[in-house]
Amino acid sequence: MDKQENVIVVNTDTIESDNSWVAPVMAIGAVLGALTGLGAAYLLVQRSKKRGETPNLSAIEGIKLGLLVFGLLRQVSMLGSGEEK
Repeated sequence: MDKQENVIVVNTDTIESDNSWVAPVMAIGAVLGALTGLGAAYLLVQRSKKRGETPNLSAIEGIKLGLLVFGLLRQVSMLGSGEEK
């Protein structure tokens, strides 16, 4: 029987990727994050004014908020990946 040789060819050419989209996406994300934070602070101030007290968050509220933000970031990271939960 004849021996069959397997030949592996490795392409060592460097692939240049177009990263011109990274800076605009980061800038848009920063602006949207700042606007979202500003909106959240506005709502917190309005709630405090309505109650007639200074704004304060309890530890439980902070944990709930952190988990909600974490879940939101997880969902954003999955956008366009085609994966379902």
